[in-house]
Amino acid sequence: MYDFMVFGLFASYIAKSFFPSYSLYLSLLLAFVTFGVGFLMRPLGAIVLGAYMDKHGRKKGLMLTLGLMAIGTLSIAITPSYNNIGIIAPIIILLGRLIQGFSAGAELGGVSVYLAEISSKQNRGFYVSFQSASQQLAIITSATFGFCLNEFLTKTYMETFGWRIPFIFGCLILPFLLIQRSKMDETPGFLMKKTHPTFKTIIKSSLEHLPLLVLCAFMVMFTTVSFYMITAYTPTFAKTELSLSQAKSFFLTFLIAMSNFILLPIMGALSDKIGRAKQLIIFSSICLLCAYPLMRYITDHPTFNIILGGELFLSLLYAGYNGAMVVALVEIVPSSIRTICFSLAYSLATALFGGFTPAIATQLIHMSNNKAMPAIWLTIAAFCSLTAIILLLTKNKFQKIIY
Repeated sequence: MYDFMVFGLFASYIAKSFFPSYSLYLSLLLAFVTFGVGFLMRPLGAIVLGAYMDKHGRKKGLMLTLGLMAIGTLSIAITPSYNNIGIIAPIIILLGRLIQGFSAGAELGGVSVYLAEISSKQNRGFYVSFQSASQQLAIITSATFGFCLNEFLTKTYMETFGWRIPFIFGCLILPFLLIQRSKMDETPGFLMKKTHPTFKTIIKSSLEHLPLLVLCAFMVMFTTVSFYMITAYTPTFAKTELSLSQAKSFFLTFLIAMSNFILLPIMGALSDKIGRAKQLIIFSSICLLCAYPLMRYITDHPTFNIILGGELFLSLLYAGYNGAMVVALVEIVPSSIRTICFSLAYSLATALFGGFTPAIATQLIHMSNNKAMPAIWLTIAAFCSLTAIILLLTKNKFQKIIY
């Protein structure tokens, strides 16, 4: 997830390198659209790689997703700028982003299902929350790079080469991650199945559960929108709209990710105690009521402490919701096609809603001249997810039985 997320955090530099324009708004929008386009490949990755994991095992699939991510990241790290090779540069970046998206399509689902299948009923929420918590380490690492590079390198060097350093780092750590994953055991949940469905059977069964997958995708919507709002979009929003320095903007993102990392396991454990549905309703409802007033206050009083306080409150809402949502999604989808269903529902939500959040937020501010408008998108996401949860409750889909 580090390799996938670092693109969003360094979007302003990528925009200048590969999408030069007379307009900062247009250049940035093109970079964020490219960031979002990677998410359009996630549903395809979810179908192909998710089906592969349901047939051949979680471990083999997770090795494959990591290898593909390496290819996408390397292409972004080494491609010359637009000024050097012209239109070929943004095309290569787009292709690299598509490969990253294809890989990420089944990565989150594969890891979440793996954690769920090695846990017990009593601590499943706590175990599965570490998938999302680990993503925060990706943000922490990216933000640390951003802060340090902006502190110690000149602006000119950052724009020409400095921004590539985090991508190169991502390429260097991938071999170690491949070795680590090669030593994992297959899950008991997969091994205990006497037969595994064919690709054709998996796809057919997934289509039969399409209405359920649509509801699940809307349940995921609030998680994806809030996550990319407070992480990938924050450095650019704080710098361009709230006039924070680039270094402070990255430091802000670092603190948000630290907050998420601490809160997510706590909220996952809380969902084991009070139930998934109750927790999901509480946190989505709070966001529905508070998002715009909070964002309005932040933009009217753009000091570092107020911005930080507001973003940390949004972090609490994200962690409270996500801590229950990811494990609920594992439990709701059919066990025989768990990976593909989880991955497809999550990827659809990310592709249609979450991944384009930075681009949507940028466009909303541009159209309305109101810096608080991104909160409207967050409010819509909370409303859609709350509605989906209520509909799933009426269908009695919330349970704690996984095998």
